[in-house]
Amino acid sequence: MATMTVRMSPEDAELVRKFAAFEGMTISDFARSAIMEKIEEAYDLEALRHAIATDDGERYSIDEILDEL
Repeated sequence: MATMTVRMSPEDAELVRKFAAFEGMTISDFARSAIMEKIEEAYDLEALRHAIATDDGERYSIDEILDEL
């Protein structure tokens, strides 16, 4: 497993320590989770932007969708 270093102010570091402890997580688990969540949000935002850019405006009601199923 790779090791990464994050530099932050002592105040920020203390906040991270306290939050991770409050959540019952190690600092590593908390940092990993937060980083992965940020990456997932970026992918989701890109997918949304693509969907908006390629949207043709056609919409279907729930009844139409259920009829197709």
